[in-house]
Amino acid sequence: MASEKAEGGLAGRYANAVFELAQDQKAIDAVSADLASLRRAMETSADLARLVRSPVFSAADHAKALSAILEKMGAHALTTKFVLLLAHKRRLFVLTQIIAAYERLVAKSRGEIDAEVTAARALSDAEIAELKTVLKSKLGKEPRLQSKIDPTLLGGLLVKVGSRMIDTSLRTKLDGLRAAMKG
Repeated sequence: MASEKAEGGLAGRYANAVFELAQDQKAIDAVSADLASLRRAMETSADLARLVRSPVFSAADHAKALSAILEKMGAHALTTKFVLLLAHKRRLFVLTQIIAAYERLVAKSRGEIDAEVTAARALSDAEIAELKTVLKSKLGKEPRLQSKIDPTLLGGLLVKVGSRMIDTSLRTKLDGLRAAMKG
């Protein structure tokens, strides 16, 4: 069962290990929430991102800083042990990839699929719910939407699911019309 869900590479091996431990301890959601919070903290704090990526800091410095951060976050014991293990093994530089791989494992275990939606404007809650319903009926899996805004689309949507892309943007339609008129 674990082999069909396995992720590859260094990040994948660590993600698989923590995912299996979280399964055993029935803490998948807690670890997922902790790792998501840690990812957001790294995205918003340049100092934290530098600390995690920099080999200049010692393993002890990494462990001390992250221990304090995780304690303040109220992180689950498994998350704390895992991140501190990464610090001691000098593997923190791959933490963002581990978090992404862990999130993919969680999504796969729940029967979810990631979808990236780009729109010309922010979508309303009703539009997002309708888009989720349509994607679920087409894909057979619950979509986890990540929304982006790109005003250059002019209108319509650009939806990416895995390697598939659905482009209903007005910009693409106008580009196609422009090309047809030239030819």
